[in-house]
Amino acid sequence: MPLRYRCSMRVDLLTREYPPEVYGGAGVHVAELVRALRRDLEVVVRCFGAPRDEAGTFGYATPAEFDGRNAALGTMGVDLLMAGDAAGADLVHSHTWYANFAGFTAKRLHDIPHVVTAHSLEPLRPWKAEQLGGGYRLSSWVERTAFEDADAVIAVSDGMRRDILRAYPSIDPSRVQVVYNGIDLADWQPNHDAETARALGLDPDRPSVIFVGRITRQKGLPYLLRAARLLPADVQLVLCAGAPDTEEIMTEVTGLVDELREERGGVVWIDRHLPRNELTSLLTAATVFVCPSVYEPLGIVNLEAMACGAPVVGTATGGIPEVVDDGVTGVLVPIEQADDGTGTPLDPDAFVADLAAALARVVNDPERARAMGAAGRQRAEDHFAWDAIAARTRELYERVLAG
Repeated sequence: MPLRYRCSMRVDLLTREYPPEVYGGAGVHVAELVRALRRDLEVVVRCFGAPRDEAGTFGYATPAEFDGRNAALGTMGVDLLMAGDAAGADLVHSHTWYANFAGFTAKRLHDIPHVVTAHSLEPLRPWKAEQLGGGYRLSSWVERTAFEDADAVIAVSDGMRRDILRAYPSIDPSRVQVVYNGIDLADWQPNHDAETARALGLDPDRPSVIFVGRITRQKGLPYLLRAARLLPADVQLVLCAGAPDTEEIMTEVTGLVDELREERGGVVWIDRHLPRNELTSLLTAATVFVCPSVYEPLGIVNLEAMACGAPVVGTATGGIPEVVDDGVTGVLVPIEQADDGTGTPLDPDAFVADLAAALARVVNDPERARAMGAAGRQRAEDHFAWDAIAARTRELYERVLAG
């Protein structure tokens, strides 16, 4: 018998990202989850940044006392403010290490359960030490402490669940539940707008590969840029890439793009955040979407591409194999990775060659690419709709509150 949901339940959802300040997959996840949960529950959103006009949603600026200090300290300062305001909630639900300290503190301060959703893991992103300096040690401590103390941990894929239990072996496996990321199938659907695609630099009449993601080590963009040198000359490469983690990786990517443009045409780099109508036009017009990540808990961007009818070539790592059905909705690229947390390919040249070969197979067979794209749309509809994901999340809340 299905659970009866208590509409009087109040959940305070704690997050760094929330519209309009969204820059990654975690922010997209939170926005869609809140919209779905609010159909049955009272959900109060506490997020970083400017005040929001949305009812039940509160933005928190970094206290002025933390200006000029390590960013991790400012994050913890915001978390303390959010935790204090969570009084009256039945349960708090935090997303990413940026808000985990708020959830951990609110649990103790108000004697309420704390649920964590793991979108990534700090031990598997050691390159963040470049970005945060000593703050990375703080972020790692926050994450570990919050995860080990949480009443439940939501993993966005089976691969992420395995990573959590490997990184934090003291966690009782029964407390780690898998609830996939989802996709709004009304917002993300094929958008046959060739004029907009052309205005953005893509020629819909030529084969093309599109990448969408932040410029960060985990997204594997340098490997894609090397693989692009091996693609047929008529294949376009469209990079929707910005928000670099560090100056170093931005310099590396810029240099690789410049080198690629010296060798071939059709290299388009869009470094601004695209509104959905523009992005969906590109995803629909592209021959194939590529996800060369070396670390990807699930990859909402793959779902977005599939929902728009694009086949996906993705690395066989993390949660990507749970999204991409190899040979049906796209192609998985094999990779052997270092076990030091970086995800670095043990044989980078082999990974680059395999990535290029997989992309070439898809762009050289447009009929098969279209069939894969149609299968991807169907898979998104069957397995990743937000209504089902929100229902599983509500059921987890009920179980946690029932003890």
